[in-house]
Amino acid sequence: MEQEKPRTIHEYVPGKQVTLAHVIANPDVSLYTKLGIQEAGAIGILTLTPTETAIIAADIATKAADVRLGYLDRFTGSLVVTGDVAAVEMALAEVNRFLREVLQFTPALLTRS
Repeated sequence: MEQEKPRTIHEYVPGKQVTLAHVIANPDVSLYTKLGIQEAGAIGILTLTPTETAIIAADIATKAADVRLGYLDRFTGSLVVTGDVAAVEMALAEVNRFLREVLQFTPALLTRS
C-alpha cells in the first residue's frame, strides 16, 4: 500500500515593507562583472514587498539623486542602483522616506558596508 505524501501549501502574503536597504561602498570590481552592471562608486540594494513596489522605488531613487538603475525585478521586488556613495545613500534614504510617509510602508534600516 502506497503511503500518502503530505501536502504543504505555501501562501505568500506580502506586507508593505522595505525588507533590505543596503549600500555597498567601493565594491570590488569583480562584483560589477558578476552582476553585469556598469562600474560606479557604490551599489545600492533594495528588496521590497509587494514586489511591484520596485518600480515605484526605481522612479523615486532616480529622481532623488544621480544614480543609475543596475537591476530591477518587479517579480521579486529587487532593485539595484549605482552611483557615487553619497548619491546612492541619498537615493535609498529617499525611497525609505517616501514609502514610509506617503504609502505607509514599514521602512528598513539603511545599512552600509
